[in-house]
Amino acid sequence: MPTLVLASTSPRRRELLARIGIFPDRVATPDVDETPRERELPRAYVARLAKAKALAVPRAPDEIVLAGDTTVAVGRRILEKPVDEADLRRMLGLLSGRRHHVYSGVCVVGIDGTPRTRVVDTIVAFKPLSPPEIDWYVASGEGVGKAGGYAIQGRAEGFVRYLAGSHSNVVGLPVFETLGMLRAAGVPLG
Repeated sequence: MPTLVLASTSPRRRELLARIGIFPDRVATPDVDETPRERELPRAYVARLAKAKALAVPRAPDEIVLAGDTTVAVGRRILEKPVDEADLRRMLGLLSGRRHHVYSGVCVVGIDGTPRTRVVDTIVAFKPLSPPEIDWYVASGEGVGKAGGYAIQGRAEGFVRYLAGSHSNVVGLPVFETLGMLRAAGVPLG
């Protein structure tokens, strides 16, 4: 019987999988350089990283590997995780009153060793943020370590005036699409 390896240390991804009753048999940390390439578009970026992370984890013959990567994009600009408070403020300023995309790349390496990758796109629009709202959010510490500098599953949900697509994708893993990919790879469910 195949076993599942999650190539991610993200607690959000583990929580999202647990919500649908999937508990990885093993969690591994992929060692991958996440620096965007010159002129790399956000969709290609997350697809490349998800595949690289899945392939970076050693896999036994009976193991299926799941990896993912999520980024926030304003136009063609990739918003990675903020490096400090000033960077977080800059990101929130870019997102204020604007529509942006949240892309997640999901890769599953099946028993046959073939990586299969899918990219999911969710459109999110923030309300215009006032300086006190940005200060409040930065002070919460919630945006630290998050792509685009915010966590939709927390206080930032109050900034969202519109969302089209998968909410779980914005959290860090598109559950519907991931479940379909795991089923196709032969991960036992239920």
